[in-house]
Amino acid sequence: MSQLSLFSAEAAGACLADLAGLLCGPGQIVRFGTGETARLSIVLPDAGRAPAVRHAGQEAGVELTVTLTEAGTTAMRTAFRRDLVGLAVEWTCGAMKAVPPGMHLDGAVLRMWALAAGRPDERGGYLLALDTHAPQTHLPLVAALTRLGLPPARVARGTGLRISGVRRMQRLVELVGPPPTGVDPGQWPRCWGRTAR
Repeated sequence: MSQLSLFSAEAAGACLADLAGLLCGPGQIVRFGTGETARLSIVLPDAGRAPAVRHAGQEAGVELTVTLTEAGTTAMRTAFRRDLVGLAVEWTCGAMKAVPPGMHLDGAVLRMWALAAGRPDERGGYLLALDTHAPQTHLPLVAALTRLGLPPARVARGTGLRISGVRRMQRLVELVGPPPTGVDPGQWPRCWGRTAR
């Protein structure tokens, strides 16, 4: 039996702060009017992820609804809510998206990131998509993953971060836990007998 990490997704129940995982990827958060409410949204790489993302949001106490963008892609968003203002304050600097200084990732946030914007690659590693519209977030996220023991490589001109190597993949699997209900296990982090280094 493996020891449960204090940083793993299973160490505590879901909470509002876990939604930061959507912002690690291509998610956006904006405040409305005088800033007393905020809305979180994300464009998904495929529509099949929407039910699992919606369920994860409900577990954290937030309802995410499905909508289509003008380009016809699937997006999810919350209503404007007062309880999202704290997250908006942490993740913005002026009008720009920004990673909170010295951010410490944990398994629950990483699980949400993988759920919304992660996929395995053909070499046995795992890719976590970045926000291509917010390149200023990339290096702080590299640093946050490195502090968690998952030093990644940047791939495809800054579109994502790749985690690879047997030990790092084992650590990733330990942190994110088993695939959520409704998620294709083939799209979830897993350990192979031999993983690319």
